[in-house]
Amino acid sequence: MHSLELLLGEDAEVSVRADWDRLIEAGLPSSGRHRSPSNRPHITVVAAPSLTPETIPGIDERVAAAAGFVDLPLASAGVLLFGPGRGGYVVVRQVVTTPELLELHRRVCDAVGTVPGQARTSFPGAWTPHITLARRMRPDQVAVALDVLEPHPAPLRAVSLRRWDSDARTVVRLA
Repeated sequence: MHSLELLLGEDAEVSVRADWDRLIEAGLPSSGRHRSPSNRPHITVVAAPSLTPETIPGIDERVAAAAGFVDLPLASAGVLLFGPGRGGYVVVRQVVTTPELLELHRRVCDAVGTVPGQARTSFPGAWTPHITLARRMRPDQVAVALDVLEPHPAPLRAVSLRRWDSDARTVVRLA
């Protein structure tokens, strides 16, 4: 999947990476195990099979204009579990939906338009903003994860928006 993602400020990124490290130290699945330079804590705004300028002409310019300058204070509502899916649970930090965050999401979705195959969970009204901490966690690992994760993370701040192309493995900074 390709995605449009909100990136976090330095303090928030350090806090999330510390959670990733705690999971690794406990021998658990962790998003921190992905060593790609493009792997950063983020909040996915839109996900679809393709979000490139070739499939959506002008996407970068339209999304950048719709997002404007991103500097948005956020808060975590704590740890949330998605699943279980085929691979197990996904452990995330839920992000509190504020009117400002929902407005940014709506503007970005409007700029993208209708995208074939867009993830239902990235549509306005169905979006659950979150930061992924780990995927493919077994039920017996969930309790351990909840034990090692920081209960009250540092305040969050979204500071930029990027487009991730999972096919080309490239990142384009948009706002």
